Amino acid sequence: MAFLRGEHTVSPVGSFAGLAASVPRVSDTFDKQYQALLADRAAKIDTYFHDRSMPLEGYGMAMVEAAERHDIDWRLLPAIAIRESSGGKQMCGNNPFGWGSCRIKFESLNEAIEILATNLGGDNPNTAHYYAGDTEDKLYRYNGTVIPTYTKEVLGIMDRIGTDDAMIAQDGEGAPAA
Repeated sequence: MAFLRGEHTVSPVGSFAGLAASVPRVSDTFDKQYQALLADRAAKIDTYFHDRSMPLEGYGMAMVEAAERHDIDWRLLPAIAIRESSGGKQMCGNNPFGWGSCRIKFESLNEAIEILATNLGGDNPNTAHYYAGDTEDKLYRYNGTVIPTYTKEVLGIMDRIGTDDAMIAQDGEGAPAA
């Protein structure tokens, strides 16, 4: 569509092109806040591992991203790894989570992270019914039936890694989303 101004045709897009390019879109602001939140969470995990000389340092982002994909608490995977293998110090077969009583071996730590997140998030049809519920339910099913204090221990580790009070503003102004 073009507008006529005297003898010249003016494109409305051309008139505002410079303005539009200089104003950030709300979705861009949201994406930046979201990426910053993920990076902050990954840094908290990696700092926890680093401060305790744990081999899983550097896998914070992989854990955070897997948690996001499978809708589980971002602190759950590192906390289980800390409880099960001292953050990888005593892992077996790239399995820092003790998954399958450590009889299951993985090609890589990234594979172990993804497999555990898939199962705990209910995205494996074979185990979805088993890991249904909230974080406490998942922990009880994971090892709480064998070790009565397991759920409380892992929740305590999760709290030490960081609190889950960070929220992303959806209005682009820094206010918590409603």
